[in-house]
Amino acid sequence: MYLLLIREGLATRYVGPYESPKHAADDLDRLLADCDARARWQIHELQSPQFRGLRELAAGMASE
Repeated sequence: MYLLLIREGLATRYVGPYESPKHAADDLDRLLADCDARARWQIHELQSPQFRGLRELAAGMASE
């Protein structure tokens, strides 16, 4: 699952979740139409805590 973050000034909007980054990007044009030209955006992948722990463990083992 993916989450779209739009930062405009001091405000941050969280939109989603989306099934894929493509779905988030498709919705981005519609959402940016209501924002200032200087608005910034990011697409983040949502991860379960268990999966994140496994990824960190694998990265630690690879560096040894």
